[in-house]
Amino acid sequence: MECAHCAARELSCAEDSDVRARARVWWSDLGKGARASAMFTVTARTPTLCHNEGGRMNAQLRRRLEMAGRVREFLRAHKTDGVGEGLGLAKRAEVLASQQREGVVAARSATTRRRKVRRALQSKLLLYLRAVGALAAKETAELAEQFQVPPSNASHEALLTMARGMLEKATLHKDVLVKRGMSEQLLGDLALALGELEQTIEATRAGKREHIGASADLEAVAAEIAEQVKVLDGLVRYRFGDNAELMGAWAGARNVLGPFKPKGEPGAGDGQTPKAA
Repeated sequence: MECAHCAARELSCAEDSDVRARARVWWSDLGKGARASAMFTVTARTPTLCHNEGGRMNAQLRRRLEMAGRVREFLRAHKTDGVGEGLGLAKRAEVLASQQREGVVAARSATTRRRKVRRALQSKLLLYLRAVGALAAKETAELAEQFQVPPSNASHEALLTMARGMLEKATLHKDVLVKRGMSEQLLGDLALALGELEQTIEATRAGKREHIGASADLEAVAAEIAEQVKVLDGLVRYRFGDNAELMGAWAGARNVLGPFKPKGEPGAGDGQTPKAA
């Protein structure tokens, strides 16, 4: 009986172990499924940003401005009165879009120049000054800790501050440093490089300000254009509502997705107007 009891208990333990093993597999599969679902959800529901990483306008804003251009051409082609404000907004949008691009180009150009200046500072000018300073410290002890090159990951402002401090000390002890092998031209080259680095920092800030300001104004103008197009839609329907061909052309012009040809060529009276801005 005792053996039978032991056998029954071992069987029960084995079954419990099997159940726990299946449970672990089930929870593991469930966790994988949940993570996969979460990844899908995040990917699918990530909202479109106003501007992408490169600083360009997003697709929705670009399409709305393209729609404004088509609307302007339609109104000009059919000599529609009372469109001065709408045309002015479209021109304003073009100017802002140009300013936005210029801001991005200026910031990128400054970044490229800044990389070159930093490389020259950290791999040539400051290293040279540090080496001479180490020799001069044998004669002037206070120079021992004055010429430390900033780390490669130092911020632009930190690099600028530390390098200016080194330049000031080197200028103060120029005679000692020249005696130890420093070229007299080094301090001038270092001053020029620091001035250029400062200029690139300010150029980047100015480019970003121009881009951000133009982007905000551009969105506001695009919203105004959308409101103005609603008014113009009423005007066009008032003048050309009985002309199915013109109303079809107008529907394509004011559609934010671009001109298109409806399958059934709907007229003005059937209400099948595509989504407008």
